[in-house]
Formats: sequence, structure tokens, C-alpha cells
Amino acid sequence: MRRIAELEAQLKETRTPNRTEPTSQTIDRSGAAESQVEIAPIQDGEATLRRLVQRIAMILQAEKIVIMFYDQERGELMGIPPSFGLEQDRLELFRVRATQGISGEVFRTGEPIIFHSAAEDPRTRKEMVSLLHVDNGITVPLVIEKRDEENRVIERNTIGVLHAFNKRHGEDFNDEDVRLLERMAKNVGSIIANLQLYREVVEKREELLQTFESLISGLVLISPNRKISQMNSAARAVFDLEGDVVGKELDIIPSPEVVEFLQKGLDGDETPAIEVTTVLAGLERHFSVQGAQVSNEEGKSLGFVTILNDITEQKNLDRMKSSFVAMASHELRTPLTAIKGFTSTLLMDDSFTREEQNEFLGIIESECDRLRRLIDDLLNTARIEANQSLKPDYGTVELPELLRKVVLVQTQASHKHRVFAKLDDNLPATIIGDSDKLDQALTNLMNNAIKYSPEGGDVVLHAFRDGDEVEIWVEDQGIGIPETHLGKVFDRFHRVDNQDNRKIYGTGLGLFLVKHLVESVHLGKVWAESEVGKGSTFKMRVPIELDLEKAEALND
Repeated sequence: MRRIAELEAQLKETRTPNRTEPTSQTIDRSGAAESQVEIAPIQDGEATLRRLVQRIAMILQAEKIVIMFYDQERGELMGIPPSFGLEQDRLELFRVRATQGISGEVFRTGEPIIFHSAAEDPRTRKEMVSLLHVDNGITVPLVIEKRDEENRVIERNTIGVLHAFNKRHGEDFNDEDVRLLERMAKNVGSIIANLQLYREVVEKREELLQTFESLISGLVLISPNRKISQMNSAARAVFDLEGDVVGKELDIIPSPEVVEFLQKGLDGDETPAIEVTTVLAGLERHFSVQGAQVSNEEGKSLGFVTILNDITEQKNLDRMKSSFVAMASHELRTPLTAIKGFTSTLLMDDSFTREEQNEFLGIIESECDRLRRLIDDLLNTARIEANQSLKPDYGTVELPELLRKVVLVQTQASHKHRVFAKLDDNLPATIIGDSDKLDQALTNLMNNAIKYSPEGGDVVLHAFRDGDEVEIWVEDQGIGIPETHLGKVFDRFHRVDNQDNRKIYGTGLGLFLVKHLVESVHLGKVWAESEVGKGSTFKMRVPIELDLEKAEALND
């Protein structure tokens, strides 16, 4: 019992450097170890464990001390630092299945084993015994216990084993050594468990922080003392803040609306979502700001969390839709007005000559065609947005004939423009595709060229072969497109809003349909090149031999 009392004194001395070390334990009157789960910084815990291993070697007069931890994924017991009397490369040799050897038997049964001749014991690995010069030893389980308020053990888990090898001065380990090592193993197990818990907490915190940083939405967490607890990179970009802002006051946020929103949220006031506007990379951006109280399980406030969602595209889409409604109303009203006017004229007056009647009827027919095209554009756009197929009808397309027909129709549509085609001699006579949808795409491009050349000029359709593809250009001498809009002209409802084209009406659907008809239906590519004041060129490439299987699968 004198050695046990010495052990308790030694363990108490080992624990005194830091009150918050995870190895902080007391030994009650019955000799049981009561663990206190206070988590220390990981470096302190490892230092405490190292000191404890040294104490164990000194008290037991052992040459070597080895801790083996159970890796559940591998099903193995593995040597882990710190050890005593072993170099790191030798420690790495301690790896065994949890079903094998003395280590596995102690781990499975929970009973200690003392062996006096490692070389003769059938349970040892003879090559390891020889390499490490092990003669005798003790192996005890590393057990962690969970106790209730009355200090009764309610849960016991074995997490590994603890070895003491080679009693000094040629002596053998005895039963008292086993009892001592079992007591010390409880402290070792508690430290390892708490270190593992600390590592898991740190890893989870790092994962959480990385998740916050990778969010597209901005995130701001404010502590109850009105300081910033967390702000991810997206939020820092919104507020144009650099460096570490954690721990700083709210007033570093340059938006008074957001600061007021956060303060109200911390005060527990109702915080309906607000919208704020800022400038990022020279562009105006709109954000929806929403927040919620953060509380622990006891209901104590941990702060206020705020999410900033970029709603710029939604705002732009809403604005474009409003503009579209106005434009569509005009586009529908214009042909209807003409149809109504010429029909009423013919009905009210029967003195018109046959030629005049034919002219009026031709205008009515033209306006009906215009109305039909507009309705078709609306219906096709609705189908595309609903992920419904436009039902391609693939076959052989007489390409030069199709191109000439499109140009001829557009020649008759405008008297201010010189519309003509330049077809290269190497242009293939036929390609595989949908003739009607190619016609629609080209007609939309030609209409667009004429519409955005209000002062007239040349509208030229170029076509030539380039390898296994055909390239078709529609070139105009119109007002041109600003560079910032070139990447958006094929978006639905998009129209360039400037002084030059405010009197040019359109729904913003024509080019959107062109992109779908070229890229989805014909597996091609379409893009625009332009210079403001000099005109635009819309270019498209389509394969000569369309991969029908791929195209039909895409449009199924």
C-alpha cells in the first residue's frame, strides 16, 4: 500500500502544472479514478501525457513504456506517442490486429496479462521480441469510465492497451506492479480520450469555418457583446473589408442599414428581411439580408447570425420581365392596330381598286405573320424554360437554297437596307439538321440586324465551310453593342438600354431562341462581335454531319 500512496502523490504532482488539463483526475477512497472532462489546449495535454509516461516508467522501474490505441476503421491496435525507451521508428512497428497476440487478448477480455519470458510465450511475435529486446512485461487495458452523480460507473469502454517492458535490475514484474499499472492506465486512458475529444472539436470547428468560407452567400455572426464573431469571405467582399475582422465592433461595417439590422436582431426585435445595395468590382449589386437569433440548448443567447444573399440577377430579371411586358404589349398592339385599320378601311369603302385591295390584304397578311412569329417566340420560350422539347424534325437540309430563301424574304421586308448573301464556293450542298428551326434561327438574326440598323445600310449573310462545320455570319452596319452587353445578348428578355435604341421595340426573345436552336437543337455554337457605332456580326457554327443520336437524346 505504501507504493500506491506514492503513486497517488506522483500523479497529483504530474497534474498540478495546469488546472484545465484534460488529465485532471482524483482517486477516491476505493482506488477508482474519477475523470473530470475539462479540455486543455492540445499541447498541454500531450505534455501531461508525456510526463505521466515517464512517471510510470520510474515507478515501475520499466525500461520501456508503450501505449497502443485502437483504430476502429482498421480494426488494429497501433503504437502512439509518447512512449518511453523507444525511438519513433521503432514505435511504428507496434501494429497488430485486435484479435492477435497479448495486446489483442488484453484488449478483448479487459484482463491484464503479466509475462516473464517473452521469447518463450506463444502469444508474442518472436521477431518483434528479438528486435526490441523485450524480456518480460505487463499489458493492461486502457479503459475510460463514465460515472453518474453518485460516482457509480455507468459506462466503460476499452480504447487500447498499455505496455510496460523489461523490469530493471533483472527483476520480474509482480501482481502489485499490475495493480499499479492498472491505476495509471485509467489516467492515461482519460488523457487520450480527452485529447481525442479535443482533436475532434478542433477538426469540426475547422470544417465549420471552411464551410462558412466556401459559402456563396455572405455570413455574419455577432456575439451578445455586439462584436463580430465570424464573417466569411463573401460578406467581407460585400462590405469591402480586408484582413481579420473577428472581435471588432459593428461600426466597421460600412452599411448603416445592416448595422441597425444587426443591433435590432441582438435586442430581440422583429427583424424582417431588408435589401441593401453596394458596388462590387465597379458593378451595382443587390443583397437580401436575413437574420435569426442563435441560442444554446438552455435558451441562452449566443448571438445573432445574418445571411446576405445576392439577388442582383433576380432584380435584373424582374426588371427585364417588366420591360418585356411593356414591349410585348407594344409588339402585339402594333400588328393588331394595322390589321384592324386596314380591315376597317376595306369594309367601310368598296371603291378601292383590285390592286389597292391586294396591297391592303398583303399588309394584313404580313402583320398576321408578324403576330404569329411573336406568339411562336413566346410559346417556344415557355417550352424551353419548362425543359420541354421543341420537337426537332431532323433530315437533309438544302443549305444554299435555305440561305437564299431567308435573304429573299428579308429583302422584301425592308426598303432601307441592302440585304444580300455571300456564299463561299466550298459551302456544302446539304447538311443534316432541322430545316425549319435553322430557318427560324437565321430569320431571327436577320430581323435583329435590320431592326438595330435604323439608318439602313448593308445586311450581309456570309456562309462558308470550315472543316467539318459550316460557319454563317450575319453582318450589319447598325448601332452596335457595348462590350459589357456582348455576353448577355442571348439571355432571355435582355435588351441593351441606351439612347440609340430606346425607340427600337422588341421582346428580347429572338436571340434567346437563336441560342437554343443553334446550341441545343444543332449542337453548334453562336456568339456576337460588335463595335459601337460601326455595327455587329452574329456568328454561328453548326456541324455538317449532325450526331443525331446525341442531338435526339438532348432534345428528348
